[in-house]
Amino acid sequence: MINRELIRIKIVQLTYAYYQNGSKNLDNAEKELLFSLSKAYDLYNYLLLLIVAITREERLRVEIGINRAQREGTELPSQRFAYNKFALQLEENKMLSKFVEEQHLSWEDDIETVRTLCNLIEQSEIYKEYMSSSDDSYEAHREVWRKLYKQLIQDNSDLDSVLEEKSLYWNDDKEVVDTFVLKTIKRFDPVNGRQQDLLPEFKEEEDRDFARRLFRATILNAEQYQRCMSENSRNWDFSRLAYMDIVIMQIAIAEMLNFPNIPVSVTINEYVELAKLYSTPRSSSYINGMLDAIARNLIATGRMVKPMAVPGMHRQKNIEQESGNEQEEEQGAEEE
Repeated sequence: MINRELIRIKIVQLTYAYYQNGSKNLDNAEKELLFSLSKAYDLYNYLLLLIVAITREERLRVEIGINRAQREGTELPSQRFAYNKFALQLEENKMLSKFVEEQHLSWEDDIETVRTLCNLIEQSEIYKEYMSSSDDSYEAHREVWRKLYKQLIQDNSDLDSVLEEKSLYWNDDKEVVDTFVLKTIKRFDPVNGRQQDLLPEFKEEEDRDFARRLFRATILNAEQYQRCMSENSRNWDFSRLAYMDIVIMQIAIAEMLNFPNIPVSVTINEYVELAKLYSTPRSSSYINGMLDAIARNLIATGRMVKPMAVPGMHRQKNIEQESGNEQEEEQGAEEE
């Protein structure tokens, strides 16, 4: 599940923290990086568990409604959503159950959040259309959850606040993790029953290695990479650059020099996008030009053997062909 995009985000955060906290213990910093990535996987499972928690709350509401209707002689409430076929399969999922048991994850302490989401769902047009539909196919049950997640959970600021209180590591994770929750919903197949595969923590072991190698190269070769920046600073006073800009470019140079299968254009594009998130309004444009100049200088001096795209190509998104490692994940997110 953890992809290169999330790894780059974490390395930017951890590299900046490494220089700010003053401890300069690289081994501990690397452990912190891997722990931070593991917390993103916790969030993935926790958000899947939220679907289960909402379903259980809805079942409780149905039971209460049935008891009331029997006492008052009124129409029994529909059990359609409370016994949604996709949600029941997820509730019984072997991988999720094992992870929840090992990590002691639960929404019990945030039951009011679950109830608030139940109320939002019951008021939504998606829910009303689903409840009035005669389509009882598995696809219909799965699709309603995909739509509800996108509309009511993916961009829910109140839920984001609850999650941030639970873990500081989750502040910047949810946007990326949401795409993988949606991908998981779409992949569920009733044939697989409780054995349905969830996404693994790392799609490939090489992604974990990518995180370690990139982080270590960034720190251990800092002087060399900062010298590259200074040489290509276009008459700017290097000492006056925003510190986050230096960190972002330092990581980008480490990636360009240490990972021959990642195209230069992909690396530049990824870190330009990160500059938009973490640095000043002018940073992304400046970093784009700086990294382009640095890459061309590295090639011209024989320090890097990689082809360069034509000028202006660095801003194109999702063109990575890194041995096919990221293509499936990015395409899956786009399909959502």
